[in-house]
Amino acid sequence: MCHPAWAQDVVKLDPALDSLVASDAKVEIVKNGFGFTEGPVWVQKGKTGYLLFSDIPANVIYKLTPDGNASVYLDHSGYTKPDIWRVGFEFNNGKDPSDPAFAKFYMNGSNGLALDRQGRLVIATFAGRSVDRIEPNGKRTVLADGYDGKRFNGTNDVVVKRDGAVYFTDMFGSLRLGDKDPGLGLPYQAVFMVKDGKVTRLTNDIPATNGLAFSPDERYLYANGSRYKYIRRYDVKPDGTLTNSQMFIDMTTDSAPGITDGMKVDSKGNVYSSGPGGIWVIAPDGNHLGTIRTPESVTNLAFGDADRKTLYITARPTIYKIRIKEPGG
Repeated sequence: MCHPAWAQDVVKLDPALDSLVASDAKVEIVKNGFGFTEGPVWVQKGKTGYLLFSDIPANVIYKLTPDGNASVYLDHSGYTKPDIWRVGFEFNNGKDPSDPAFAKFYMNGSNGLALDRQGRLVIATFAGRSVDRIEPNGKRTVLADGYDGKRFNGTNDVVVKRDGAVYFTDMFGSLRLGDKDPGLGLPYQAVFMVKDGKVTRLTNDIPATNGLAFSPDERYLYANGSRYKYIRRYDVKPDGTLTNSQMFIDMTTDSAPGITDGMKVDSKGNVYSSGPGGIWVIAPDGNHLGTIRTPESVTNLAFGDADRKTLYITARPTIYKIRIKEPGG
């Protein structure tokens, strides 16, 4: 489906985009009617598979098959205590307030999802203020819930390095009053790593940490700040810590709706990031190659299907997809 306000879904700014996304590729709806979708990850099972994603206000992780069949995969995926009415900031589904479909809700569920090298699901619980892992028997293991004697405030995105280290961002996601909330834990937002049970703070230069992605060789980690519309790139040291912080791309001059949030990297190192107007496709040198335009603001994305050449897109109440040429990393 093509949005009626424009003639095509793919906007090419550099000829190099042709090798990644066809100029006539279309953004299609897979399923809509959700609250606020986030954290998609593809699970391959034999010749088929499914997409897992968080619906934050529903406090569930859904399983979505390519034909659009959705079912609850995990209930109480974020906040698990009885007093759920106390947590999560108020937000909406992105519709215009005059639209009958407009809805407000509290963000009390999980957010980012990832698979570790054993195929176990790792969850940034957001309102749960932790990073959890689901074991093969269904048991939930808390990998980290605080640092330096203070609680996290809203674990947002999560990625797993090949050596098993889990990297995640923390923001004020579970707090009804943000950084003025009496339940505030850490007084800042940052990127963290948990490895062999030890939590390490990795950054101090992104005020509102959000999305994460590794380069294919894991030499670089990309991280962004949601309100500030930019992506930073860090060198990954042998011990997993970060150095040499550099601005990778700054999107602040683009006034279109949308922020830097979720992002992924393909097998050639190109970065696909939510941003103003949709998904920005960015070369490894930081050159903006083009934009995949979406009818709704993008929250996150994931490569999926057996060939990893379908880009699944979470955009608040809707899951979209578009076929691409280069597989996900």
